[in-house]
Amino acid sequence: MSLPDLNTDEGRLAYRKELRRVAWPIRMAGFLLIVLGGLLALGARTNTLGLDNGVMPVAYAALALGWVLFLAAIIIRTRHHKRRLAEGL
Repeated sequence: MSLPDLNTDEGRLAYRKELRRVAWPIRMAGFLLIVLGGLLALGARTNTLGLDNGVMPVAYAALALGWVLFLAAIIIRTRHHKRRLAEGL
């Protein structure tokens, strides 16, 4: 890959789109696990849908795994960005 063209609006827009695609599945999986864990914890707290406190460890595990995936995606995207900008050196 060549150095991204950040001098034009079109080049910056294309590079932003490229960065958004990097680690997208990992980021979305993390986000969905965070939402699922939050909904499970909320459901257990309010006793909705028959959820009780037995589901809280699953909710906490989903939250923890979701944040790990989300942060891993951010790290992957940052490393990709640094590598792309270093290609011009």
